[in-house]
Amino acid sequence: MRDEPRPAAAAPDSMGPFSAPDPALPIMPAPQRLLRLLALLLGLAALIGGASYATFRVSQAMGLAELQLTGRHRLDLYSASLEREIDKYAYFPTTLGLERDVLDLLAKGERDTPLARRMNVYLEQLNDRAGTLSVYVLDTRGTVLATSNWRRPDSFLGEDLSFRPYFRDAMENGSSRFFGIGTTRGEPGYYLASALTNAQGTVGVAVVKVSLEQLEKSWATVEAPVLVSDENGVVILASVPDWKFTALAPLDEATRHTFDRTQQYNRRALNPLGVKEIAALDHGARMVKLPRVGPEMVSVFPVTGQFLAQSQPLPGTPWSLTVFSHVEPVREMAASRAALAGIAAVLVFIVLIMFNERRRHLRDRLAAREALQRAHDELERKVAVRTADLSAANARLQEEVAERIRAERTLRAAQDELVQAGKLAVIGQLSAGIAHELNQPLAALRTLSGNAGKFLDRGDLPTVRGNLTRIAQLVDRMGSLTGQLKSFARKSSGQPRPVVLQQALDNALALLDQRLRQSGTRVVSRLPAADLVAHCDPNRLEQVLVNLIGNALDAMAGQPEPCLELSGEAAGTLLRLRVRDHGPGLSDDVRAHLFEPFFTTKEAGVGLGLGLPISAGIVRDFGGTLDGDNHPEGGAVFTLEIPAADENRHD
Repeated sequence: MRDEPRPAAAAPDSMGPFSAPDPALPIMPAPQRLLRLLALLLGLAALIGGASYATFRVSQAMGLAELQLTGRHRLDLYSASLEREIDKYAYFPTTLGLERDVLDLLAKGERDTPLARRMNVYLEQLNDRAGTLSVYVLDTRGTVLATSNWRRPDSFLGEDLSFRPYFRDAMENGSSRFFGIGTTRGEPGYYLASALTNAQGTVGVAVVKVSLEQLEKSWATVEAPVLVSDENGVVILASVPDWKFTALAPLDEATRHTFDRTQQYNRRALNPLGVKEIAALDHGARMVKLPRVGPEMVSVFPVTGQFLAQSQPLPGTPWSLTVFSHVEPVREMAASRAALAGIAAVLVFIVLIMFNERRRHLRDRLAAREALQRAHDELERKVAVRTADLSAANARLQEEVAERIRAERTLRAAQDELVQAGKLAVIGQLSAGIAHELNQPLAALRTLSGNAGKFLDRGDLPTVRGNLTRIAQLVDRMGSLTGQLKSFARKSSGQPRPVVLQQALDNALALLDQRLRQSGTRVVSRLPAADLVAHCDPNRLEQVLVNLIGNALDAMAGQPEPCLELSGEAAGTLLRLRVRDHGPGLSDDVRAHLFEPFFTTKEAGVGLGLGLPISAGIVRDFGGTLDGDNHPEGGAVFTLEIPAADENRHD
């Protein structure tokens, strides 16, 4: 608008907007002023509407693009976690084909035999250690011959499971993967099946049932809902419990009849989830609407309303993983920016109007614009910082996952090397005694061989024959000692077999014979007359015994009358061996850290504190335990419990 002229006598800013007009200028008629005001209001409305609409659409498009990128990262993370969970057990059914007893049982096809009962116990122990739901084997007719849950009232033993798809697929293709609900207990799980063969051909099928419940629980705490659907479009895993065992699309009667026949879902209702697709977006993304299922529940993320749905197939399975990203925050952000754009448009319009107003309003107008610009810049900065933080967090998470995988591989390789290093360390500690044991026979050999030559010159053949006999005995003695060392030092195959406990103790005592004689230690053995036969690796068992006896000798160093007590007994399916010294015993601090790596009470340079942790790990691999405590009558006692061989068990 054009400023009205001021009276000549007035100060430049002394009169307000209601100062009297100059009578020399024409006055705008009222209808014309009204039309001009209406045009200004219409222009203002068009400017606000256009700016707000354009800002809303652009901001929404940017937000959806960013939401798609975030959803793609989530898909990759969820897919990787599910693949790791399944791949842990993928080899399980095939390895049962390496057990000769399993193949013999399937070849004979008899359930109520000693071999079948032994296989039930074996599968039960295997299931407990692996943490699976159940492990069982079926003959070629689909009858369960042995199962890990044979003790339970609802055991699979003797059931005919030939109608289950995983059995038929394994018999036809060699292996199968199948998700279903158990027909006995109604417990959902992932079935891994593999055909077992011998020289005559396929003799049966091994099945491992795995629970994915723990992975499902971890998904319940993430930022967005996720589900996994199988080849039938049925939701088998979901972070929302009410979504589980619903159908992404309505099922026809023929499909439901097939499910009733195979009992894949144990006659669940399989009601439709009710996902309604609104629009298709780029890169396979879809805008969908999720209805409310049942009463409203408490969740860390929204489960109803409009979502951005992104799906991808899971490698190695006919499943599909779908992540739902809530779009309401994107719309709220777009609406906020549209409102800011509208306000900005209003301010720009006001600035244009006030441009012709008096100069005293200029500073206020500029200050208002600067304040608005600062608020807008701060908001943009916060959005940029939050976006950068999210990208950095995703990168760190991926790096941590890769680092953890590398660490697990390194740890597995280091464990085998650590066991062998422990044995070589024990041999190094025994090197002085071994040298002494060999030096004496070598000196005797030198003397006897020299005397034999002199007696041979004299023709004293009986004396020569006696010297040669003693030389042969000394050579046998040296060969026995070096043979024990060679057997102890070699790398163990790790395969368990029957081991006579008395023989393993004798070998360990023979290796430590020099230390026992030098320290004057009296060995008291209280093993039963009948041989105790353990089921373990003999070489590693001797390593554990050498370590325990060596620690006992160290504990009794300086004692006037050292005494080492060894006792053993059979306890059901276990053998219990105790190694007791008559030393000062274990303090409370030592007992609290007894089996921690690198914890030792020995002087620096004498020990690394790895003997007991390595021994405990070896015994744990046997399926046993190793404990240490103080004996009531003084000294320390270490109790070793290992599985007994079948012929040595007492139930």
